[in-house]
Amino acid sequence: MDDLAPSGLHFLAVPGVRTLLTPGMLAVGEALADACAQRRFLCVLGDAGVGKTFAVRTAARRLGAPVLLDLRAQSAPADLRAGLHGALELTGAPPADPGAADTLIRRALAATPRIVVVDDADRMSGSCLEYLRFLHDGTPGGLCVVLIAGQRGERHLRAQRMLATRTAAWLHLCALTRDQIPLAVPALHPLWQTVAPGHLQALDARFASGSLRRWVLLTHHTQRALAATSAAAPDARLLQTVVDRIDSPGRRP
Repeated sequence: MDDLAPSGLHFLAVPGVRTLLTPGMLAVGEALADACAQRRFLCVLGDAGVGKTFAVRTAARRLGAPVLLDLRAQSAPADLRAGLHGALELTGAPPADPGAADTLIRRALAATPRIVVVDDADRMSGSCLEYLRFLHDGTPGGLCVVLIAGQRGERHLRAQRMLATRTAAWLHLCALTRDQIPLAVPALHPLWQTVAPGHLQALDARFASGSLRRWVLLTHHTQRALAATSAAAPDARLLQTVVDRIDSPGRRP
């Protein structure tokens, strides 16, 4: 598809990487449009590297101006207020008084329908999630909030009772399957168009495991290897060398 992703959202900003209209991308687009219309929460779950954040931010950008939050682990409501103050581009420094800060934030959220996107939401404390409930309930008509988390974070989010009645959907994204690799990877980047489908599947089985993030990482290192050797296209030996160099648990994204 045409690359509608926000600038710099592709992992490592690798030149030539294109946006794929994967089943996960389609599912996120449909679910987010529904949650946005209802102004409710949406929980997007999946293993690292399957494209959760990419899909949500791309879909949110097409629906309106997303409010993007990426907080540290165990953030306090004060951190969330400061993050929202900056993401909403409110003037001046965040007020020290929580009530004054809340007034500015709620006024901005009420003025224009927003999509608040929280990455690594399973790292948020219960008090921060409760603060999001406070904003949702206090915004006329509700507030669309997308919580992105890994599979292991689902239990933490499910434990938040307020999400049970305010969530439009719990969406699970999966890695690419073996059968999807020969179609998806050449579309991801042109350098893979000369590699045989069976070889792509073997590379995926050894290194990527259906993760788009790992395929982008492999693309990045393969580009560097091509530049260093002045080769026109990757062959089996070059790809073997690249994978041997980066295929270690400590270096995987």
